[in-house]
Amino acid sequence: MRARIRAGDRDAFRDLFGEYARAIHHHAYRLTGDWSTAEDVVSLTFLEAWRLRERVDPDEDAGPLRAWLYGVATNVARNVRRAARRHSAAMARLPRPGPEPDHADGVATTMYERERLALVRRAMARLRKNEREVLTLCVWSGLGYAEAAQALDVPVGTVRSRLSRARRKLAGLVDAGGLSPVAKKAEEIREPAARPGQTRRDRTNAVRFAQENTR
Repeated sequence: MRARIRAGDRDAFRDLFGEYARAIHHHAYRLTGDWSTAEDVVSLTFLEAWRLRERVDPDEDAGPLRAWLYGVATNVARNVRRAARRHSAAMARLPRPGPEPDHADGVATTMYERERLALVRRAMARLRKNEREVLTLCVWSGLGYAEAAQALDVPVGTVRSRLSRARRKLAGLVDAGGLSPVAKKAEEIREPAARPGQTRRDRTNAVRFAQENTR
């Protein structure tokens, strides 16, 4: 596969897209926080992968191409975020239009789910860029330390330290965010009292995800 990618084999790229497009989309969303932007990142990632195909390590023993592809996607997401910040700064200088209804609220079916989602997003946004990147690669995308190091072009030890720091900070930020009385009441309804010997589930998806063991 590596040799075919380096040679510009279109069928090989089609297979690469079919295998990793969905995973790259999820990774891009976790980095950007926006589904539409994530779709742009996916398109740009595979365009960039095609442009950089000759840089693929030809050694088949190097393993699957996912680490290289995640590295390309992470760099693309960085560039997209920078462009988005410049756009937001430019828009902020324009006169503000009148308020319009946010139809995205319909996606969350309950106030409890909206509140949890907002809490997770706020916590993720407060992490440093390199912490957020290593968290999405190792915890959500399932890359091992070595693969994440290859994707980010940093030593394995750096990945370990960033991941440990990101987990602690994310858990602390989510805990500090708390839950409103409405969300707490919903939590009581949704979660029955723990039986002896059982551990109560984490209150937010963020903490649960952040405490998973990396592979």
